[in-house]
Amino acid sequence: MTVHFGNNRLGFYIVTLLLSGTVLGIAGNFASLFLPSLHRDFTIFALIVPSLTILFFLLSLQWAQPRTEAIELFIIGTFWLAMGAWSTDIIGFVQCDTLGGQRIPSKNDGTTSAQSYCYQMKVVQAFSWALFALFVIAFWILMRLVHQAQRYGRYHIWEEPIRELPWFGEAPGYYNTAGGYPYPYPQSPGMGPMPQPYGYPMPMQVPGQSIVIQPGVNGAPPTITQIPHSAPPV
Repeated sequence: MTVHFGNNRLGFYIVTLLLSGTVLGIAGNFASLFLPSLHRDFTIFALIVPSLTILFFLLSLQWAQPRTEAIELFIIGTFWLAMGAWSTDIIGFVQCDTLGGQRIPSKNDGTTSAQSYCYQMKVVQAFSWALFALFVIAFWILMRLVHQAQRYGRYHIWEEPIRELPWFGEAPGYYNTAGGYPYPYPQSPGMGPMPQPYGYPMPMQVPGQSIVIQPGVNGAPPTITQIPHSAPPV
């Protein structure tokens, strides 16, 4: 996994877990106030969506492939879209500051502050739409990175560990590479050691020659050749 991709993916996971945990906490408060008879359907749904998000993301931190990540992002993103739409339908354009002193029914013939309930629903609404937007962006980035890896010759990247994905401008399967040099590219004197392409060992460079790497076809090993500096470009 490249450093940039690993750090950005971890940052996305942390933000998502924090927002999901906040929504789960509010849903738990709703459950203690209203279940089992009041606002039952929305409260249960509000408990399920962040719980599934946290569970799936904790599992994905340990094991994931681009294809499983794409399915996960699409399904959970759809759940957050539904959560945002449902909470908007419930709270709509209600102005919470106008509800001061008003009470709404809670379980066991009790009441709770309507203003407090409104503010919490606004948080659920805002975080749900924010999470949906994050999932859309993450899904789009994943598709772009997979396409980039396939252009580098990693045609089976969907089935490989997600740590093999590069960030934009980086080669797949390298750790801490940068610069965005698409293959093939020559190795010139003074550039230092070249990373091993796709895990294959590099030959020793002959003085006066350049190393050219061409990706293999359909997952085949890359072709590594050395040509004199005076030879025409490959």
